Amino acid sequence: MIEERTLSHEKTILVGVINSRQNIEQVKEYLDELEFLTFTAGGKVQKRFVQKIDPPNTKTFIGSGKIEEVMNYVKANDISSIIFDDELTPAQQGNIEKILKIKVLDRTGLILDIFAQRAQSSYARNQVELAQYQYLLPRLKGLWTHLERQKGGIGMRGPGETEIETDRRIVRDKISLLKKKLISIDKQMATQRGNRGALVRVALVGYTNVGKSTLMNVIAKSDVFAENKLFATLDTTVRKVVIGNLPFLLSDTVGFIRKLPTQLIEAFKSTLDEVHEADFLLHVVDISHPNFEEHIESVNKILKEISSLNKPTYMVFNKIDAYKPKPWDENDLVEKREEKHYNIDEWQKTWMNRMNGYALFISALNKKNLKQFRNKVYDEVRKIHVTRFPYNNFLYPETLVEK
Repeated sequence: MIEERTLSHEKTILVGVINSRQNIEQVKEYLDELEFLTFTAGGKVQKRFVQKIDPPNTKTFIGSGKIEEVMNYVKANDISSIIFDDELTPAQQGNIEKILKIKVLDRTGLILDIFAQRAQSSYARNQVELAQYQYLLPRLKGLWTHLERQKGGIGMRGPGETEIETDRRIVRDKISLLKKKLISIDKQMATQRGNRGALVRVALVGYTNVGKSTLMNVIAKSDVFAENKLFATLDTTVRKVVIGNLPFLLSDTVGFIRKLPTQLIEAFKSTLDEVHEADFLLHVVDISHPNFEEHIESVNKILKEISSLNKPTYMVFNKIDAYKPKPWDENDLVEKREEKHYNIDEWQKTWMNRMNGYALFISALNKKNLKQFRNKVYDEVRKIHVTRFPYNNFLYPETLVEK
């Protein structure tokens, strides 16, 4: 059973590596995100360690000199956890723990821990528990050490916290049982989706913490939980929405993230059926984030995995109120004016201009440009609705004019 507990802030350090796949700028941005993930889980980052190493050390991921530097810092500062931005092998995780004698997590373990905190419904809790067991199965030897020390906190919520299930057969049986349970719930959810009739379905998708739930609350006038933390909500929320006199279904789905653990993609594929079965998507983007284009790529990668990349899609650039271009002095001949210096109007003249009106710029929080947004959604829903119900299209005018 996945448990949730209130945490005091744990002293944590982060580790990232520079290699052929990620340069220093990318590593800094990834560690920024990892720090936000750590904060979401209840940790407080004291220091970051970065090493250029390619390929990673097979025993300790980072080199012997760097691991010694980390060990000295851990001892001097009473650090309780270390989190690596990349996935560790079970052997690497065990070796590092023996050397540092503190909890060792990787990005996958941290995300699983946050999901364990955030899962509210029985379905979400079962999904997360399944993903955790699949992740922990090859790490059972290390789990013994965790449990013997009786440590709690980040990475320790979930399977094995209240019962020492170290026998692989027991864990495999548990995985099998959870899979059967999820299949049963999947059938119920499929029936529920079928019972919704032929209403047009619209799904909100996007990177985590881009404002999907806030936008859902504004459009549907609902009360979906929204918070400035990663993965504020895991459960898909579906609401019936009426714009003008045209009804449709709007769903808010779990946020995506870079390096999303394979276990979670697999476990949440049924939840993402709302996306797969949607008639068109609203891809929400936090345009105030300096790397929002990378976020778009990450979301598109997952959409491709669930065969939903080619669906009709509106790009909804949210948080325009928070967008601040980096200042640029035109007299500075050294620095070339780049995208980071663009204002919103200039962004609209880039690749966004080639989207034929499928790029919208809004602030869900401040309700800016929502009239245009609603009109665009209405037009798209109407196109589909008229095709689906040609006999009653006289009920819906060609355009929606909001007062």
